[in-house]
Amino acid sequence: MSSSSSATQTLERGLQLLRAFRAERTPLTNAELVRRTGFSRSSVSRLTATLVQLGYIRRVAGGPEFELAPGGFRIGYAYARTNPVTQRVHPLMQGLADRLHVSVALAVPDGLDMLYIAYRASAQVATLRLDVGSLLPMGRTAIGRAWLWGLPSQQRERYVAAILEAAGSDAPQVRQRLDDAFADLDATGVCMAVSEYQHNAYGIALPLRVGRAGTLMAMNCGAVGLALDDVGALRQRIEPELKDAAREVEALLRDLDAEP
Repeated sequence: MSSSSSATQTLERGLQLLRAFRAERTPLTNAELVRRTGFSRSSVSRLTATLVQLGYIRRVAGGPEFELAPGGFRIGYAYARTNPVTQRVHPLMQGLADRLHVSVALAVPDGLDMLYIAYRASAQVATLRLDVGSLLPMGRTAIGRAWLWGLPSQQRERYVAAILEAAGSDAPQVRQRLDDAFADLDATGVCMAVSEYQHNAYGIALPLRVGRAGTLMAMNCGAVGLALDDVGALRQRIEPELKDAAREVEALLRDLDAEP
């Protein structure tokens, strides 16, 4: 392997390791990073040592666990501050969140996860501990299933195959819920997930196309504190507003040249 390709692989692995921290802010040991990345113990040890030295992660109280350090935040902050998508859609999303007493998110794919690039929440409702930069599993959330449904069929099935392989023994259940969500989207244009990503929480989502390139994204409304007997009324209240908001987002971003 050439030195340039070796350096590229090292950089790629370093970025994958940083992604493994996700958004729950839980400190991780080398063993947990091995499990999340699939890298060898020796590779993870070298990467964590380098990333600590560069200021992207740090040890927690000098112990065996690591957490993200300010080095990574600077990059994310710069993206959030300069991203034309978030600048345009945040006022609209905040208005929707306040009217419906929910959180509202806009997401793009990142591997087999969905990455929140815009997020707003009502101050009057309990929401999931999420924000810009949060990663949610594509196959187990409404926002991920909505994005998958928006893909051309062959590309969708490639993603689904990878999701099912990663699900292991849970694959039959994941497949059934994906199929149910796709049928719901076929019939109504939205899908809903209840108490899957987190107990007593829900998400209602749909796909949308952004900018001149028609980049596929997904948008959702969600919150915690759900009474299961209110699911039908909740969906009836949120679905039309979410669809209207998605059309407004597409209109706001229609002339966007850059990828989100």
